[in-house]
This record gives sequence, structure tokens and C-alpha cells, in this order.
Amino acid sequence: MYGDSSRSLICGGAGAAISPQEAAAAASRLPGRISFYCKDLQTGSTASFRAEESLCAASVIKLAVLTEAFFRIEEGFLDPHEEYVLRAEDKLPSCGAFTYMHEGLRVTMEDLYTAMIIHSDNTATNILLHRFGMEAVNRRMRSLGLSITTVNRLLFDGEAAARGLENQISAGEMAFLLEKMYKGELVSPKASKEMLQILKNQRLNGKIPFFLHGMGVPVAHKTGEDDGITHDVGIVYGSSPFILCFCGNNTDVPLFERFMQDMSLGIYRWFQGTHNA
Repeated sequence: MYGDSSRSLICGGAGAAISPQEAAAAASRLPGRISFYCKDLQTGSTASFRAEESLCAASVIKLAVLTEAFFRIEEGFLDPHEEYVLRAEDKLPSCGAFTYMHEGLRVTMEDLYTAMIIHSDNTATNILLHRFGMEAVNRRMRSLGLSITTVNRLLFDGEAAARGLENQISAGEMAFLLEKMYKGELVSPKASKEMLQILKNQRLNGKIPFFLHGMGVPVAHKTGEDDGITHDVGIVYGSSPFILCFCGNNTDVPLFERFMQDMSLGIYRWFQGTHNA
């Protein structure tokens, strides 16, 4: 289904266990620019395919904006309870809810960064980027050692996009941020815990959590979509938690999203079998 192979990629049927190494090999056969990264958070072992390749970020760039928000709270430069009054000129097309809300709506900074993640709210994202400044977010990413993750333009900035400016991420760098959160090392233990809880409350769950949520498996994650682009990066919990990042540009979106669903379930079952044996 996912490219020529001498055996079924799903190892005997949809939902059967599949190792991260097998998933990485399978990712290499998908069309487009594909990146894959998986890390066992107990042993530290990894499997990847082009995880350091720079890709158009779509809404996964919002992880960088969330990180900046929590650093500013920690440093005393942002009050999560500070209110913002929604204006007509703030509103952007979906994803998100604020574009459908009335002018004059009073929302807090916490409302904005929460909606930016759980509903992937574009209006909230640009409000925060105007508040922080794109270069401030980029400086923060460099201070963390990330060389690829970059905000190059606001969302829905057609003029900048026409000049070829796109926000950039890599699967490996998103995994870095997620691992720092998991270890309580991104900003602070308290901030890391709060960011992970926001990511666990994600409402767009059609990729990594597609099968897992029905099994009661928590997933802290962030998706991204655009024409020919689909991503999902997150932490899959359970008795043996692991990081899982799928990123794709210029790809067959329905095919890659089905791949994410199947591989997430297969890898979860592989981890459960390996660590519980």
C-alpha cells in the first residue's frame, strides 16, 4: 500500500506491531519530501528518515510560538491573564474559532496560546506573533540550539508567500522541543507540564491519535496542514512513552495521513510488546 515491498508494510495486517526502523524504511518509499522521527523515551533509542531536512512548517510552527509565550511568562514579560480585545482586522480564515467571534470579544493571553494549539487558531497565532515579534521567536529558537525552526512570515501573508518566504521546521527539531517538555526542561518543569497538557487537549486528532485515542492512549501533539503539506508531531504515552514525528511536503496528503494512522498504531503496539515482554 505504501510502496513496493517484499512483505506487507503492516506486518500481517493493519494494526499489527511494527518497529520504528520498519516505519522509517517505509517512510522512505512515500511520495514527496517526507521526514520521520521516533525516539524511545525510556531507552533513548531512535529511528529516523531525513529528520533534519528543512520543511515548510504549516501550523507546526505554532510549537515555537507556544515556547516563546511560556518563556515570556517565566521571565515576567507576559501575563497569561492579560486581556486582548479582538478586532475585525485580526480575523484570519480557519483553522480556529476566533474568526467567527464578534469584534470586541475580550480574550486572555492564555486563551490565545491555548486556542493556537488545541484548535490551531490562526487568528490567535498572528496576534501573538505581532505581540512577540517574529525575530524574537527566532532568537529564542537559536538560543535553544535550533538552526532550522524559523518564523519567516505571518500566517496568511500572501505577499510574503509570493516572495517565497515560508516558515520552516524539521522533524528532529520538533522532537527536541517535545523531549525537553517531557523531561521538564523547556522553560521550567511547571511550564513544560502546562505546555504538554495543552498539547494533550488537542482537538485535531485525525493523524497520530486516530486509532490510539479509542484505546485510551493519551497523545500530546500538534498538527499542520496546507496544500500538499501534512504533519503531526507528538508524544505517545502509555507504559512506554515515545516521540513520534511525521512531516511531509509535496506529498500525497490522504496517503501520508493514512500512513501516520497505521504506523502510529503499529509502533505503539511494538513498544508495548517490547517493553512489556
